[in-house]
Amino acid sequence: MAKKPSTKNTSGRGQRDLKVKVKTARGRKLSSTLWLQRQLNDPYVKRAQAEGYRGRAAFKILEIDDKFRFLVPGARVVDLGCAPGGWCQVAVKRVNALGEKKGKKVGTILGVDLQEVEPIAGAETHQLDFMEDDADEKVKEWLGGKADVVMSDMAAASSGHKQTDHLRIIALCEAAAYFAFDVLEEGGTFVAKVLAGGAEGELQKLLKQKFTKVVNMKPPASRSDSSEKFVVATGFRGGSDDDEE
Repeated sequence: MAKKPSTKNTSGRGQRDLKVKVKTARGRKLSSTLWLQRQLNDPYVKRAQAEGYRGRAAFKILEIDDKFRFLVPGARVVDLGCAPGGWCQVAVKRVNALGEKKGKKVGTILGVDLQEVEPIAGAETHQLDFMEDDADEKVKEWLGGKADVVMSDMAAASSGHKQTDHLRIIALCEAAAYFAFDVLEEGGTFVAKVLAGGAEGELQKLLKQKFTKVVNMKPPASRSDSSEKFVVATGFRGGSDDDEE
């Protein structure tokens, strides 16, 4: 079970509730002010800063992996849409990519993103559109084989329209799933962010054809007012799409 944010680095339980209030500056929208205020008071943001992670999202994959244990020493992991790199940082430690756990297998972390990513110790990053025709072949070449895990915290650019955003992220998640079918080793794991909204039924059906177990999880680090959740598909069956014809 994931540890709760330490009170040592937060204004959480056990201390006076010292919330930071942000004045609405001229030229700043109220929504921006509220976002900034939330960031300043978010215990996960403070933990990320204290522990050297590039963002609070790192704790989402930590909590998901605490439950499902797919980031094991020696695993080969592909992180789609990896910027700014928090998920890669977590994976580097857990798969022993730097060889710091003596006597344990050394894993490989490969991050890809449309934008350039600041170097991450223990991870290899590439600027790549994973939807390009030959992206899967490039990834397998860089990995030196197939992946044990494909994970994605990607979200489509927000339109401000809830249903449109839901459909966009489901389409993005489906694209990531098809990519995973091409690069995953038999028995592998696929983890991806989705938004609750009603259109994820087809995605679930698709994943259940390809994996032995498919579950949804909302990790504690995911904000309670967010509709995001994560689909975790384990036990990739292998084979190609042609097998289902």
